[in-house]
Amino acid sequence: MQNTKIFTTAFASVYPHYIQKAEKKGRTKSEVHEIIQWLTGYDEQGIQEQLEKRTDFKTFFDLAPKMNPNVSLIKGVICGYRIEEIEDELMRNIRYLDKLIDELSKGKKMEKILRE
Repeated sequence: MQNTKIFTTAFASVYPHYIQKAEKKGRTKSEVHEIIQWLTGYDEQGIQEQLEKRTDFKTFFDLAPKMNPNVSLIKGVICGYRIEEIEDELMRNIRYLDKLIDELSKGKKMEKILRE
């Protein structure tokens, strides 16, 4: 998994795709934000600031207030890779977010997505 181009991609350029994917399946922007907040510790204002600054993924995760201690409970395959086998921490964090958005768009309940 050497696609490090995503590391320098602006979070704001991928964010609309997360929203679109969720809304296409009847889910909401607020649910996407809840997932981002759960995963990274950003509050609503923090998410907006990162979007406005067009922060890249590396910086987005580097500045995350507090990664959720339950991220290790996120397992499975995303984009052809088993999440728990991804060695690079940044790529794993990006794939965690992808996996959670994917679960949302597949209709999973928020309690299950957020590993509560």
